[in-house]
Amino acid sequence: MVHRWLVSVALFFHAATGVSGFSVTTDTPNVQVKENEGADLKCSYSADFGSDARVEWKFSDLKGSQTYVVFNGKPTTPYSSRVTTYGSNLRFSKMTRNDNGVYDCEVSGNGKFGEARVKVTVLVPPSPPLCRIPNSVTTGKSTILSCHDNDGSPPPQYKWYKNGVLLPADPSKIAGFKNATYQLNAVNGNLEFRSATKMDSGQYYCEAFNIAGPPQRCKSVNMEVRKCSSL
Repeated sequence: MVHRWLVSVALFFHAATGVSGFSVTTDTPNVQVKENEGADLKCSYSADFGSDARVEWKFSDLKGSQTYVVFNGKPTTPYSSRVTTYGSNLRFSKMTRNDNGVYDCEVSGNGKFGEARVKVTVLVPPSPPLCRIPNSVTTGKSTILSCHDNDGSPPPQYKWYKNGVLLPADPSKIAGFKNATYQLNAVNGNLEFRSATKMDSGQYYCEAFNIAGPPQRCKSVNMEVRKCSSL
């Protein structure tokens, strides 16, 4: 009878508090760090795993490739020169843009397994973007002006300017732009004219920006929309 009472109390406590054993947690789920600066990735686990719990850290980059950072209690060769451990935590002496991705702290012991995930964003300001802007376009034709920067982290977003004036992402909502025919994609940097008109002629340039540093722009190019010449 007493045994049943204790089990009932334990079940009631778990349901009421949501507390369960074999937990792995982190108080740094999202880490942002400037390139070439250091960072700590933290991981803690409950005593249920035992005093000899096994702790490993695994890294998944933005392309999905995985590698161990800590294995068998030690930093692996690619990380040994800039990673140290204290307890179940990691300390990077410096991080580069190649360290962008997800780090999993995996804990096993007493026949159980748990993990906590830390997302790392290495902050890199954008570089002047590569822009492709045609000098001449035929009226009624479709054309795309492109803009891209490979260096910025997190990946930059993009703004386009015509004759020094910022083009709104949704021209239909801005007075003075309601007749504009372009479509602007701030994520991939494309500025598309599905049917170019004379009104689309002008000086164009693009600006790349993110949270890591000042925006960068490409050189402006004059795009002239002309009627198709007939022979």
